[in-house]
Order: sequence, then C-alpha cells, then structure tokens
Amino acid sequence: MNYKEVYQEWMEQLSGDDPLKEELVNLPKEEIEERFYKNLSFGTAGLRGKLGVGSNRMNRLMVGKATEGIARYIEEHGEEAKKRGVCIAHDPRHFSKEFARLVAEILAAHQIKVYTFPKMRPTPELAFMIRRLHAMSGINITASHNPKEYNGYKVYWEDGCQVSSQVAGAMTRKIDGVNVWKDILYSDFQEEVHKGMIQVLGEEYDEEYLDKVCGLAIHEGEELELAIPLVYTPLNGCGAKPFKKMLDRRGFKNYKIVPEQEEADPDFTTVGYPNPEDPKAFALSEKYGKEMGAELLMATDPDADRFAIEILGEDGNYHPLNGNQTGYLLVYYILEGRKAAGSLPKRGAMVKSIVTSTLSTAMAKAYGVEMFETLTGFKNISGKIPSLKEMGYDYLFGYEESVGYAACEDIRDKDGISAGMLVAEAAAYYKKQGKTLNQVLSEIYDRFGYYAEDEPNLILDGLEGSRRIGRMMAWIRENIPRKVAGKEVESVIDYLKGYEDLEPHNALRIFLEGGSWFAIRPSGTEPKIKFYFYARGNSRKEALELNKLVKEEVLSMICGVDERTIK
Repeated sequence: MNYKEVYQEWMEQLSGDDPLKEELVNLPKEEIEERFYKNLSFGTAGLRGKLGVGSNRMNRLMVGKATEGIARYIEEHGEEAKKRGVCIAHDPRHFSKEFARLVAEILAAHQIKVYTFPKMRPTPELAFMIRRLHAMSGINITASHNPKEYNGYKVYWEDGCQVSSQVAGAMTRKIDGVNVWKDILYSDFQEEVHKGMIQVLGEEYDEEYLDKVCGLAIHEGEELELAIPLVYTPLNGCGAKPFKKMLDRRGFKNYKIVPEQEEADPDFTTVGYPNPEDPKAFALSEKYGKEMGAELLMATDPDADRFAIEILGEDGNYHPLNGNQTGYLLVYYILEGRKAAGSLPKRGAMVKSIVTSTLSTAMAKAYGVEMFETLTGFKNISGKIPSLKEMGYDYLFGYEESVGYAACEDIRDKDGISAGMLVAEAAAYYKKQGKTLNQVLSEIYDRFGYYAEDEPNLILDGLEGSRRIGRMMAWIRENIPRKVAGKEVESVIDYLKGYEDLEPHNALRIFLEGGSWFAIRPSGTEPKIKFYFYARGNSRKEALELNKLVKEEVLSMICGVDERTIK
C-alpha cells in the first residue's frame, strides 16, 4: 500500500475515542507522507522514532506489532525458550512505562515468561540481568539520549548483547507478517503476575548488578583520595539511584548530585537535549561544581548507558572531554593499573569501533594487548566478547567515541555506571599522587603520540533529510579527493562493500599520510550524518591545527556542494 492507503486504513480502524485517532484527525496534511510512507524500521538497534500516530512513529500499535513478531520468533525456538523468557526494562520517557507493560502483556499472552522491574532501570542493568536470569531475550523501552519527542525499543538476545543482524533479520520477517489490527494477542498484567507468568524483580537483583560494577575496582582504600570533590548529573534519567549507591559503596565522601536533574523528568526541562556529549548538558553541573570546587563533573544520559565528563582546567574553568579522550583515560588507567597489579593477561584484548581514535590502539600495543575493531554500536563491540573467548583472549575493555564504555564482560552493553566508577576512581587515584586528569591526559599524548579528535554531525530530519544524507554519501563515494589539507590520500575503506570479517555497513574511512584519517557515516538511530576527524602531529597544537583544516575542507566539500549536483 502507498502512504495514502495506509493513512486511510488507520483512519478507518482507529475508534473515535482513541487518543491516536484524535491526533490523526488533526494531523497537518504536509506530515501525512512522512508519517505513513513506511513502517518504523526494526533494525539491529530495534525501533527508535518520534512519538505519535503513524506507521513511522513510536506508538502502542507499532510497539505491539514488534512484540507480537518477537513473541512468534521466540515460540519457534520451543518450550524451553519460552520458559527462559524475556527481561524487560524501561527509562523515564513519555509512554515508556506503558509500552513496557504492553510488551509484558503480549509476551505473557504467548505463555512466554516475563521478568520486569517495578520502576525504571538503567540499560546496562538489563543487559547484565539477561545472562544472570538465563533469559532468552531482553527488551528495553528507551530512546537513550534522543530528544524528549522520541522513544525506542531496544532488543537483546540470550548472550546479553543487542541482537545481531542475523537475529534482527529473522525477527523483522516475523514482525512484517503481523497485522496490527487483528493479529496481536493481549493479556492482563496483574492476572499474569498472579499466575506467575510475569515476575517483578526485587531490589536484590539491583544489588547483584552493583556488586558486578564495584568488582571492577582497580585501586581502593588508602590508594585513593576519597574526599575529592565531584558533581554528577543523571540528566533527569534513571542513573541517580545506582550511581549514588556506587559512589557510597566505593567510599566517596564529597560529591553532589545536581538536585534539579536528580528526579525523572520525561520533558528534560532543565537540560533540553539530554545528551552528555553536548557540553550544554553540563550547565547546572558547572554551577554546582564551582560552588564546591569540584575537580570532576560526570553525567549519564536518560538510560544511563552513555557517560561523559568535564574536568577542571588550570584556568579555573571546566573543559569537556570528548568520548575519545575519556576513552584514553580509561584505557590507560586499566592497562597501567592491571600491569602494576600483575593482573594483565598474557592475551589481553580491547575492542573499539572503526570510527574511534587509533591512539588507543597504540596504547594497547605498548602493553602487549590486542585492539580489535568492529562496526559501530555495542551489539558489535560487546558482541565480540564470545569470539574473543573462543580465540583464547581475556576481554579488558571496549568503547566507542560516542561516550560509550564497557569494562565488564558480564555487562554486554555500554555502561555509564561502571564507567563513572572507574573515572571517579582514576581521579581519586591520581589526586593521591598529586596529579589531575588533565595532566594525565597530557602524559598520554606525550607518551603515545599527539592526536586531535573532532566528531561533528549534521542533523537532517524527516523524509527529505534522509534522502539528502543518501545523496551526500553517494557523492563522496564518487568524488574521493586525492589530497585533503595538503595531505595525500593513502587509502580508502568503503565498508558498504564489507571489509575483512565485518558485515557491509554504510561508512567510508579515508586515510591520509602521516597517520591522520577521517570517516563519514549516517547514524543508525538518529536523523544525522556523522563525521569523524583524527589528525596526528608532532605536537598537540600541530595536530589540532591540522584537524581543523581537514574538517573545514571536508565539510565544505560535502555540505557545501550545490544540491543539484548530488541529487
């Protein structure tokens, strides 16, 4: 059916007292095509989109369609899979609680065991709980760091990782066969709890997750300056309680949680865009940091899987670190700490994405640790853990530049709580030695090479935005430059064709002489085209200047091209 036919079907099927029908009736004509030209796509990250009526929106019908398809997929795996069940969590966004309850009711109607939480929980806790409960799958209702208008549906499989492309493809085929108007089975939540088909998990499971997080400690007690002043914000998400418990367990004595952002707020009133990558998200943290003289500001996104920091500079101001720089600190702290403790394995492994800085590769090599590269996303980074174990490697750490870090092989997704613990611990450890994180970062550059990093992106919303991103990617593939900022192009990797053992992926990576490189890819979860620039120089200043030149030339080349030439 074309979008007009789908729109008409929704008009006919929705009852007059349905809130979705009211929204549909009042929908501006110019929005109809974008809302109905396709079904909200179920990819390797599940579903994610703006809330509202339409087949290309997050609403109870599209959530129901996805869940019915996944239930059918689990049924195909037999009775044992149904008994193992599905663990469900949700974040504080609009309709997250309602969607999570709906998911539980549909799965239970298929006689699939459901584990759920009484309230919102962090994404990494769900990832941990899947393997802890020996569940077959996991589903989290969350849109991570997206604006308040969004919600999402993230799916995991029995290994505790986000579903692989193969599993997602099989689920998609089941989902595509579901008629939202007549095929979905429903049950009553309270009745299923009474029957034992739905089990609400108690606080003891939260403690098990925190045990696992705190077990990652590298230094403790007298080695740490636990009175170091810290500020943390959960950005009105679900990180406040577990992060506070973690800090208390580790003995930190002088921290403050931003009060305006401690409780859940689906509108993110005091922050706007709840992405800790955005320095504007730290405005209130900086205010409280200056009041108490904090040396480190920390933030997690609404589902507490992403983590970012600002550090106090010598000029008395707070300076945001990008995801690569925080990654450098964590990689160095883990490697140096494990080496000092004599616990660095003979065959240690770390994992990073293809668009993450190669400085960490040099760092790992210096310690005899292998750095593996995967496609973006923690379904790939954490998904590498099983094969590493088969090859005889001991997993140490995985991360990507978009402020995602995974330090525990039993928590197979990015984890802002454990990343926060390790960064706070590192700050306390180095303070005991009379050093700041800023000084340690400078030491890393001095020792392993002078790199500069920048990751700008261009937001292009809606159907036309999607088309324009496609045109940009097509144009650069057809117009690979020979030189950029005076540096020869030495090689190109087009992941769309597949590369080594990696699946095909819409990303392009261009390497320049001297160790500099840049990459371009559309986001898989947001209406963005993303750019990644990495320059290497003989000094940090030289690297920064070169990176600026490369960025300006590439962005001008791609974004400044007359649209008529790339349509």
